[in-house]
Amino acid sequence: MPHPNEKRLIEVRAYKLKPGADTEFDRLISTVALPMLHAVNMDVVASGPSAHEADTYFLIRAYADLADLNAQQDAFYGSDAWRQGPREAVLACIDHFLNTVLWLSPEGVEDLRRSNPLTI
Repeated sequence: MPHPNEKRLIEVRAYKLKPGADTEFDRLISTVALPMLHAVNMDVVASGPSAHEADTYFLIRAYADLADLNAQQDAFYGSDAWRQGPREAVLACIDHFLNTVLWLSPEGVEDLRRSNPLTI
C-alpha cells in the first residue's frame, strides 16, 4: 500500500461500447472482471457507465507510478485467468477505448473513490 502522502498515478480508461452492448458489458465488468481485478489487489478507484453519453463506460485505477501500472497490467492481461476467462466476451462489447494517466494526491484519489462508488 502506498505511503499516505505519496501521489498516485491514476489511469482513466474510457470505453466506447458497441451499440446495445452496455448491459452485457456492465454484467461482465461487475460480476467477473472487477472481482478478478480485486483478487490480484489492483486498486480500482471507480468504474461504471458514463453519466453523459450512451454506450460509454469508464474504469479508473491507481498505481504507484508508470512502471507499477505496466507491471500490474502486463501480469493481469497476460494471465491465463483473463485470457481463458472473460477476455473475448469483454472485447466483443468494445468498439474502442482510450487511456490517459495523471497524478493525483491521496486525498484526490479517495474523493474520486467516494464520489463514484463501485457496485461490488
